[in-house]
Amino acid sequence: MKILITGAAGFIGAALCERLLKEGLQVVGLDNLNPYYPLALKRHRLARLEALAARPNAVGSFRFVKMDLIEREALMTLMQCESFDVVVNLAAQAGVRHSISQPHDYVDSNLVGFVNLLEACRAARPRHLLYASSSSVYGDDTRQPLTEGQAGVQPLSLYAATKQANELMAYSYAHLYGLPVTGLRFFTVYGARGRPDMAPLRFARKLLAGEAIDVYNHGQMARDFTHISDIVESIRRLMVLPPTHEANTAPSRVLNVGRGEPVALGDFISGLEDVLGIKARKRLLPMQAGDVERTWADTTALEALSGFRPGVSLSEGLAELAGWVRAYPELLAEEATDAAIPDPICQSSKGMLAFTPGVLSDARAII
Repeated sequence: MKILITGAAGFIGAALCERLLKEGLQVVGLDNLNPYYPLALKRHRLARLEALAARPNAVGSFRFVKMDLIEREALMTLMQCESFDVVVNLAAQAGVRHSISQPHDYVDSNLVGFVNLLEACRAARPRHLLYASSSSVYGDDTRQPLTEGQAGVQPLSLYAATKQANELMAYSYAHLYGLPVTGLRFFTVYGARGRPDMAPLRFARKLLAGEAIDVYNHGQMARDFTHISDIVESIRRLMVLPPTHEANTAPSRVLNVGRGEPVALGDFISGLEDVLGIKARKRLLPMQAGDVERTWADTTALEALSGFRPGVSLSEGLAELAGWVRAYPELLAEEATDAAIPDPICQSSKGMLAFTPGVLSDARAII
């Protein structure tokens, strides 16, 4: 198969590219290298992919294209020229709280960019389009575990609203044009090379630096923490299972992708303290705007369809996370301080920006 992964320099995107490369597939990774968090981490992820693709015994291929989904004509050209079998859209402006201060970023990336991709898929006709949604679409629903039919109509942030809009937009294209689409409602994802703006890496960074960690809602929160390897396994299995027309319904589905087990925030912090061997100093704070107290995924539909149930335990996942943060403390910074630095990763090629081998080499890239 030939696969397009958008958001390929992101946490989930890079991990999925790595899995597909190891299987010997042709992977094209697209990313705009948005400096929402420091680009050093995104370059690190791309370096790892380059190292894997450059190995003498490598059977898969990886090509990086620097492009933004709002570049409508360039995206259409890429899709029509490459004839992808499967498209996995993981590109988005992430972050609940950032959407409160920078709403236009979400409209451009999550709405305009997504409809451009839908149009490109309508023209190019891949066998299956999978796209990232979020557990945020459930709002503050207290009926848990959360099932796919519970998605509410009262999103607590613009980010959540854009993800719910994506699901509606995708359904309309499935209905109108027969485009097979699968939405993936990810629950809190963590692991090595994760996002530094999310609690797992933020907590780890502060513990290593001896700083106090901010604990919101005075610690009375729980999340369905899901390890990145379980997320990738779920996506990989679903890629080859496109929905079909049945009983006059559109070839569209939405699935929860989570561990299926809520973990109290205090227990998560305790586990991180154990694997790092550092006691946390906590600063208890009130709930933040747009946040929810608890998430818990019902994964019955995912299991029935794919035969897979996410199973990485919290202790296993935290041990893997701890090993990476100790090896790469310089990549844990959350502030985007390098936005203006010229990007050496890409070079111009026939109107698009293509992956340049060699410039990302890092002796530790395959860790």
